[in-house]
Amino acid sequence: MKDAHRSGCPINLTLEILGDRWSLIVLRDMMFGNRRHFRELLSKSQEGIASNILADRLKRLVEEGLLSKVDDPSHKQKSIYSLTEMGIQLVPVFAAMGTWGRKFLAVSEELSIRAELLENGGPKMWEGFMEELRHLHLGAPAPERSVFGELRAAYEEVVARKQNEVAA
Repeated sequence: MKDAHRSGCPINLTLEILGDRWSLIVLRDMMFGNRRHFRELLSKSQEGIASNILADRLKRLVEEGLLSKVDDPSHKQKSIYSLTEMGIQLVPVFAAMGTWGRKFLAVSEELSIRAELLENGGPKMWEGFMEELRHLHLGAPAPERSVFGELRAAYEEVVARKQNEVAA
């Protein structure tokens, strides 16, 4: 972690960790896509992150405490990345960013459906999602409700509908 900061302002300190777009994209893909390996994060990034940038961001996010990294027992040269509690606590931030983006920017329906659901579900849904992320990334007990599953199903439904519209 950095020893010297520009100021002690909480917004500044947060921006020092999250202030570049790639860090947020990596966290988004882990949070909403459950991508846990370097290759998944690299190959499934719609934004086309470069491998050197991804490696740097993963290293920084681990150093800052938002991610943890362990060796993958199934393959010597692979690592598994997990959100830490610090990373999981960003769900409300991502929900607010999604709400803002949907309100002011030209978003696609399929890529904004999860933001819409989180906005409509509010803090109760965010907490349910964080509880499920704790299960997926930290080994906590599985919650009864799968918010992750609901978000994924809504995305897949919109994608399928759009494909059917194009085919028709």
